[in-house]
Amino acid sequence: MAGFIIIPLFMIIFYGLSNDEGRFTLENISLILNPVHKKALFLALELSLTSTLICLILAYPLALILSKFKMKSNSFIVLIIILPMWMNFLLRTIAWQNILERTGIINTFLQFFHLPTLNIINTPSAIVLGMVYNFLPFMVLPIYNVLIKIDKDIINAARDLGANSRQTFGKIILPLSLPGVISGITMVFVPSLTTFVISTILGGSKIVLIGNVIEQQFRLGNWNTGSGLSLVLMIFILLSMAILSKYDKESEGNNIW
Repeated sequence: MAGFIIIPLFMIIFYGLSNDEGRFTLENISLILNPVHKKALFLALELSLTSTLICLILAYPLALILSKFKMKSNSFIVLIIILPMWMNFLLRTIAWQNILERTGIINTFLQFFHLPTLNIINTPSAIVLGMVYNFLPFMVLPIYNVLIKIDKDIINAARDLGANSRQTFGKIILPLSLPGVISGITMVFVPSLTTFVISTILGGSKIVLIGNVIEQQFRLGNWNTGSGLSLVLMIFILLSMAILSKYDKESEGNNIW
């Protein structure tokens, strides 16, 4: 923990709160008020929230269906879901670039049938699509793991007492699955907010997120600026986790405060 968490975090805090001479300053953090940096931050928040919502809408019904399958079929389908995760993250994103580009697979298919082509590459939609594809398994698996642990006798008892399918879902299944939902939201929202690879490949140079700004600052050797902006991003992540932790009643002892 000291080597991989505490020391790197201490370095980011030190560089973010100091200038080139090593003196304390808040100038690096205040750079987030720069119009370019502010726009990149809000755009990253918008796209990460959108991708998280889409992942939740897709993942919950899928996890619910998987939880009702038999074990053999269940394991096979779960394997299919996590199989793309075994491939390199960068290669998966580049594959989507080849699919979405103007001369890519989708437009080639549409041109073959004399249909209008799609201009998706280098747009926010392409970035959201890349986020959803790469992070969807991180939403499915936590929800699925919680759903399969729900005692079937509780569901059967609710139905014996006269509850219909909608009431059983709203009163039993959904509340008991909230820990998985919250874990999935956290696991999707955080990497979506901090990503720069997806926006670089699928968004091109036209769309810049806060992750791209931070990556560029470190690449140029501006460690103080990059660390200061990273601290601001860290604050947003901690706030989101603090809000979500209030709804995670089963996560005892895991609060960040």
